Amino acid sequence: MGIYRYTIRRLLQAIPVLLGIITITFLLSDAIPGDPVQIMLGPSPSQAQIEAIRAKYGLNQPLYVRYGNYVWGLLHGDLGESLYYQVPVLLKIKQRLPATLLLLISSFAFAIVTAIPLGVISAKRRNKPTDHISRVIALVGVSTPSFWIGLMMILIFVYHLGWFESTGLVIPWEGPGPLIAPGNQAAALGAWTDHLVESARHLLLPTLSLGTLQMAAITRIERSSMLEVLSEDYVQLARAYGVSERTILRKHAFRNAQLPVITLIGLQITAAIGGAVLTETVFAINGMGTLIVNSIYRQDFPTIMGTTFFYGLVFVIGVIVTDISYAYVDPRVTYGEAE
Repeated sequence: MGIYRYTIRRLLQAIPVLLGIITITFLLSDAIPGDPVQIMLGPSPSQAQIEAIRAKYGLNQPLYVRYGNYVWGLLHGDLGESLYYQVPVLLKIKQRLPATLLLLISSFAFAIVTAIPLGVISAKRRNKPTDHISRVIALVGVSTPSFWIGLMMILIFVYHLGWFESTGLVIPWEGPGPLIAPGNQAAALGAWTDHLVESARHLLLPTLSLGTLQMAAITRIERSSMLEVLSEDYVQLARAYGVSERTILRKHAFRNAQLPVITLIGLQITAAIGGAVLTETVFAINGMGTLIVNSIYRQDFPTIMGTTFFYGLVFVIGVIVTDISYAYVDPRVTYGEAE
């Protein structure tokens, strides 16, 4: 089958996966001890208030009825209404998503830009000091929790050196005003410059904290994959013909070594999402991670289920995109009927 039929088939296969995520999350949320209505209304609510809230959110209905209503709402793009925030869950996701996306994108950009050259150099200079340093960095990176790295960075670079900010996140595209102000372009440009600098000061430490694990894992895979490709017969033949080592690395080895790296990057989405929850908590960033943590504390079932479903959807799409990207990296990968 062609790539389009393969994509459709993978999308259809994702449906039972998402249904499983919805079902498990729904049942686990319902099994959490405590009463969300008590949390909403305080320590001494009246029985009439409790019954009114239960009726409003359908909490007085049987479990199977609530499950059916929730799935039906998802089919229509409705993630429900937050018990705590009293607004649609989808609206809260839209409000919190930019901060999390900025953190995830910046951490993956740091990981990829750092890890791939480091892995290639390490493989090229195998068993030399550069290789040893690279392997030590990768080992420390994969062995250290992201939240601990964040706490150490706050201790060193915020409290002792005072170079960066320890809490919050300034979204760079949500600036102080328009870039061009009539009659005052210089002041507007200066305000935007200050805003971007402030955004970078807030973003750097969370990016390093979250991206270190991804960087270390990608470095290890890049090095191993490059070493395997460099030992292939066609690479040895190219060397025998006098092809320069730089040309071998750039034209023959690098591209063929990227399939395991692409696979790892796709799978690292889950690790980054989980790490983002802890990173946002450490740096007090109002993103999706803190939304999930606060929703669990407050037993906000619709928000817990909505954010979990959203993350599950992102992960499934990421895996499908990873699979499809194989053919663009390695022409030997096809999606024919024989496969």
